[in-house]
Amino acid sequence: MKSILAAVLLLGLPLGLNAAEAGLPEKALPLGTDQSFVTSSMLVTWIVALALILFARIATKNIQDVPSGAQNFWEWLVESLYDFLEGIIGAELVKKTFWFFATIFIFILFTNWFGLIPGVGTIGWGVHGEQGFEVTRPLLRGGNADLNMTFAMAMIFFVLWVVWAFEANGVVGFFLHLFGPKGESTGALKVLLLVIFFLVGFLEVFSIGFRPISLSFRLYGNIFAGENMLEAMGNLIPGLGWLLPVPFYFMELLVGLIQALVFMLLTAVFTMLICMHEEGHGKEAHGKHHH
Repeated sequence: MKSILAAVLLLGLPLGLNAAEAGLPEKALPLGTDQSFVTSSMLVTWIVALALILFARIATKNIQDVPSGAQNFWEWLVESLYDFLEGIIGAELVKKTFWFFATIFIFILFTNWFGLIPGVGTIGWGVHGEQGFEVTRPLLRGGNADLNMTFAMAMIFFVLWVVWAFEANGVVGFFLHLFGPKGESTGALKVLLLVIFFLVGFLEVFSIGFRPISLSFRLYGNIFAGENMLEAMGNLIPGLGWLLPVPFYFMELLVGLIQALVFMLLTAVFTMLICMHEEGHGKEAHGKHHH
């Protein structure tokens, strides 16, 4: 229920801002005309992805023992993420999953920050109104201000989570993790616990199925609301549109970092909870056998 209320709240905030004519429509619009397949948010994600790929290629083109410049920054970023995740999910699991968590963090972070560049959302097609030219169909829009993008990333994680869960537990172990009884008991208590944990397993399945929704709405709601707020501040007082949003830009830089970190941490913890469960039982059983 907390996740549902949080998702509704985060979704309701940007809708409220939009109702007050703060700015962006709820969904990304096609470029140029309604017949166009490519949207403004899709274009931004392509630009950010291409820039990251080129930067990584340039930074690692001539590897040096003593890194400097772009190679130094790239190595610092990757090593810092690796050490951070290793301390949370463990050395074994991070070896298998780091490629995804690092990619998702770096991509979300720079996509969030790209949306703060002046011109994003303010350059495009529009009409001449009473206050001058008004952009109704922007050329660029924040990639994560589109629910399609955030939901796609959440669903990719969900598929990988299922794969990693079956690899770590096996088919039988996976369903025992969800529906099997925890702890040791005997007699009537054991039967009662079997029924209780079986019913609790259905709640767990519902919770797992809801994760992609909560992940996608959390990221989308924060980024969409932030961009609306910046545009609202820019249009609040005529003549000061360049000054009022400045303090909020620093806040949105921090929000962009925090939301990338939250998305990565939640996906990492969800993975750890399903993959490390059986390992703990295995060690316990081994210890009893040895004794």
